[in-house]
Amino acid sequence: MTNRRQSEASLRFEGRRQREDDAPRLLDEVPRLESLRVEFEEFIQGGTVPLFTHTRIVVVARAPAMFEVPCSEAACDGVHRLTHELLRGLRSSHEQLHGESQCLGVRNNETCRRRMHYTALARYR
Repeated sequence: MTNRRQSEASLRFEGRRQREDDAPRLLDEVPRLESLRVEFEEFIQGGTVPLFTHTRIVVVARAPAMFEVPCSEAACDGVHRLTHELLRGLRSSHEQLHGESQCLGVRNNETCRRRMHYTALARYR
């Protein structure tokens, strides 16, 4: 069972990596963008204390214009798709973006429902 999960996880990772490689570059989509940092907090449904926090420093010069964050629940196959919301805000030159994403992946034959809050901090030329 563990090998099957690892295999499924590695296939999901490879698929995400391929989508990142195929995506347009962030600098092509938002030419004035100089730097970007995205802070994530993930919560269980109804929870108020984050299960984990993570900060991603985006290397703007070579980053894909794609923002997908896998659910942190090991048994979940879900992903938080943040691309549309983040690109919309970055194209509008917002220096701070806040949002939330609900995981709709499957965990133990049930909907996962973990919730992610994100804050993006951007600087422009």
